[in-house]
Order: sequence, then structure tokens, then C-alpha cells
Amino acid sequence: MISEQLTNVFREVFDDNTITLNNQTTADQIEGWDSMSHINLIIAIEIAFGIEFTNEEIRSFNNVGEMQQCINKKL
Repeated sequence: MISEQLTNVFREVFDDNTITLNNQTTADQIEGWDSMSHINLIIAIEIAFGIEFTNEEIRSFNNVGEMQQCINKKL
């Protein structure tokens, strides 16, 4: 399931096994999610799912739900 795999990626990138995601989760709700870790997160997601985001897609993400919708479309 995509949401479980995505949660695992977040937990690994932010080194926090307590992270739980929902569609409305934003960077403000995840400790340490800043511009630098955002790059690491995007790369980790691309590797985990075998996809590649466009710059436009990355800029359009307002929350985890939008990110997950984009992943769904690419799979």
C-alpha cells in the first residue's frame, strides 16, 4: 500500500518512527521538515517508488495527500 510505504520513507528520512501521516499533513507538522530535508525526502520517495517528479509537481504539493495522489498517477 502506497500510504504505508510513504510513511516508511518519511520515518527513515526524518529518523522518527513515530511519524504518522494523513492527507492533510504538512511540513509544519513534521519536526525537521525544512527546505533541505524536503530535497532528501523527494529523492527518497522517487527511489522508493521508482518514479520521478517534475519541478512543477514538487512545487505544487501543499500536503501529503497531494503528494500521494501524484505518486498514484505515476505508478
